[in-house]
Amino acid sequence: MSSRLFVSSGDLMADRRFDFARDLQLKGDPAAAADLLMQAIELAPNFASAWFTLGGIREELGEHRAAIAAYQKAQASDPGDRHGAGLRLMRLGAEPVSGMPQAYVQTLFDQYAPRFEASLVGDLGYRGPALLFKAVLSVRSAARKPAFFKRAIDLGCGTGLAAAAFANGVDHFTGVDLSPRMIERARATGFYAELEVADMLQGLRARGDGSADLILAADAMVYVADLAPVLAEAARVLAPGGLLAFTTETHGGEGVVIGQGLRYAHAGAYVRAAVKSASLKLSLLEDRSARNEDNAPVPGLVAVAAKT
Repeated sequence: MSSRLFVSSGDLMADRRFDFARDLQLKGDPAAAADLLMQAIELAPNFASAWFTLGGIREELGEHRAAIAAYQKAQASDPGDRHGAGLRLMRLGAEPVSGMPQAYVQTLFDQYAPRFEASLVGDLGYRGPALLFKAVLSVRSAARKPAFFKRAIDLGCGTGLAAAAFANGVDHFTGVDLSPRMIERARATGFYAELEVADMLQGLRARGDGSADLILAADAMVYVADLAPVLAEAARVLAPGGLLAFTTETHGGEGVVIGQGLRYAHAGAYVRAAVKSASLKLSLLEDRSARNEDNAPVPGLVAVAAKT
């Protein structure tokens, strides 16, 4: 999933050149597209969409330094970084791995909301909620406890896929998502007693100590670079014996990296350390892929941590 955001330059001729450039790019002529984008930028020097698209073409052409320069211009032209130029710079090694811009995430998912389920489940074989449900069931069974929770929070709830998987085992569901359009779709499911437009950390900070028995984050931690603050707040919000269950993408190295899909991948050792630092007990950590990319499973982890 990637952003196809277009923000007008305010100059009709520049916008028209951008449109022609995108057509040429889609027809397989990136060099000609780059020339037209440069013409658009001459007319509108702070044309963020043109700079961002040019960065992608420079990458495609193997022009590493020129790609970095274009993404830096895109970032400077849009302080909110709605296109996600900073993420491209991280991936190219021009910036250290850091947090994802809220404006980028909100814009991405507002755009994606109308086709979210068809694309994620149909095209990418998304199975995150089913994996979390199976993992939570396994942990509760091992503890000889029923898989029923009075109060649950669904972080990055999207359109409600995780709530659907857990609907019969939760009495009161709260959904939190940064995208207003995703929240609209989640509301239509009827699974949630409460819904809030906020990022995961904000959503948790608004909850009282010990106010939840289950916290879910299905395919949401991939948009969080540093898991520690989210896990610490989850630990505070969980009641004793409560569970935090989440999926994340992973990699064979150390720490956190940003992948080709502009999503964070967390090493297994990193996840273990983050859970421990939050004073949670890791009940389960398994290698499980929650989705496919290019018809191949993306390496991933399923984690369940308990509040003792």
